[in-house]
Amino acid sequence: MRTQLNNVSVVTKSNVYFDGKCVSHAILCPDGSKKTIGVIFVSSLTFNTGAPETMEIISGQCKVRPAGSKEWTSYQGGQQFKVGANTSFEIETLETLDYVCHFG
Repeated sequence: MRTQLNNVSVVTKSNVYFDGKCVSHAILCPDGSKKTIGVIFVSSLTFNTGAPETMEIISGQCKVRPAGSKEWTSYQGGQQFKVGANTSFEIETLETLDYVCHFG
């Protein structure tokens, strides 16, 4: 499980979504890639994607249901899930969730 991101730049202005239930910061990597690192408080939310995303769960527990699926899948710290571009997913956090989102 990742505990640190080295040699990155952090955008200090936070991204606040869903009335404060999700807060993240953009991370700019030396190779030009972008990530976000953040927290989702206990809630049920729907996210829309532009680019493909890999959600790396650092700590906490959640259930995820991709668009068009009837099934929920559970994830916890140390696991990850992928979501395609231009789609959506529902996430239900069962406790505070720390994550890193990798784009592309």
